[in-house]
Amino acid sequence: MRIKITADSTCDLPASLAEKYNVHIFPLYVVMDGAARRDGVEITARDIFDHVASGGKLGNTAAVNVSDYLEKFRVFREGYDAVIHFTISQSMSACFQNANIAASELDNIYVVDSKNLSVGISMLVLDACEMAGQGKSPEEIVAALEEKREKLDMSFVIDTLDYLKAGGRCSPLVALGANLLSLKPCVELAGGEMDVGKKYRGTIEKVVLKYLADRLADTDGIQLSRAFFVKSYGFTEAFLDEAREEVRRLCPFAELIDAEAGCTISNHCGPKTLGIVFYRK
Repeated sequence: MRIKITADSTCDLPASLAEKYNVHIFPLYVVMDGAARRDGVEITARDIFDHVASGGKLGNTAAVNVSDYLEKFRVFREGYDAVIHFTISQSMSACFQNANIAASELDNIYVVDSKNLSVGISMLVLDACEMAGQGKSPEEIVAALEEKREKLDMSFVIDTLDYLKAGGRCSPLVALGANLLSLKPCVELAGGEMDVGKKYRGTIEKVVLKYLADRLADTDGIQLSRAFFVKSYGFTEAFLDEAREEVRRLCPFAELIDAEAGCTISNHCGPKTLGIVFYRK
């Protein structure tokens, strides 16, 4: 059975892996200065940061629309027996709803709410690709990953609350207080919702190392098969090398995948955001 795996651009799956596993990525839209641009196609995270740094207003992100989904789903159903599509958590975007509306027009289109964002989605996508390669049915794959998504440990630390404030996800007073105190929050995903966990103090580089030590402290409770190391623009390569080595020292993952945060997470969290993502046992 030929199964096509697809995902929204919020998954931040590296292009090399999307090509290797033949994963189609549906771009969300970034609306900036009245113009809608396709995430990763017509605009990059660096474009957003440069625009804001030069005094421009932060844009908004918009979901993949029903028409975009339906057009590609129809094409894929001509060449494949089934399509499994992964979306960002439905509590954060209309992507899940829109994909389901499009899927209702066809048969054998399976839409999975990842209850996650960024490379938390990519963890599920890669598992789906591997299971499809093993000859698993769409129903088996979806059931297995709806169970596995509950074991995902997705978190990240951010350098500034200015982008969350600009996007209306954080009050100006909270942002001001955090910046004055040099607080760097750890944002965690639980049940498809974002929540603030531990709050760190200091420079983002020092905070990242503390954060990694905290997240990877319980190695006995971590699945060591695969992890994603995801970051947004702003860190030096020397520091990123140091952080990766710290991950390897703390937790011997069989595979540590490097990823760049795309427009969606970058537009809300800003530069110098970094996270480690893995499965717990």
